[in-house]
Amino acid sequence: MKQHIFPAIRLTIICVIFFSGIYTLLIFGIAQFAPAHGEGEAILRNGKVTGYALEGQNFTSDQYFMSRPSAVGYNAAGSGGSNKGPTNPDYLKDVQSRIDRFLVHNKMVKKEQIPSELVTASGSGLDPDISPMGAYIQVQRISQARGIPVDKINSLVQQAIRKPLFGLFGTERVNVLQLNLALDNLK
Repeated sequence: MKQHIFPAIRLTIICVIFFSGIYTLLIFGIAQFAPAHGEGEAILRNGKVTGYALEGQNFTSDQYFMSRPSAVGYNAAGSGGSNKGPTNPDYLKDVQSRIDRFLVHNKMVKKEQIPSELVTASGSGLDPDISPMGAYIQVQRISQARGIPVDKINSLVQQAIRKPLFGLFGTERVNVLQLNLALDNLK
């Protein structure tokens, strides 16, 4: 029994030291080379913090691009998903109510055209990005609400598309907060 317990205790101590000390300091050191030294990218407007590029925001006005729904009410302190499966009746009701709400605001769109990220919450509940299709499908509504030509807003969306990291990791995406701030700057 000693031959199993003592190695297990030693391994536990080594893991605690490594993962709570050494690994933490290593990641902290790497973060110091990132923009804002790992503190997150604050987005400023008129010298004041408007939001953070890595945190989803709730936009409800027809004049703005809508973000991906949040399972935690866009509260960064409470990050997490709903843990409801795709056959859960409550989950299906939530998705259907989001579809209905989207269609009320976007009358020219058919149900089948809605990208899934606009009616399903992300795993963290704080996803700041949507797909380019998720942005383009909202252009008509924003054009009507703001009186700005569709092609001008389409151009703005095209400029806001961020490519995958090194062209390999991830998908094309659009940061909703940055896009909405650029939209406010249009004249």
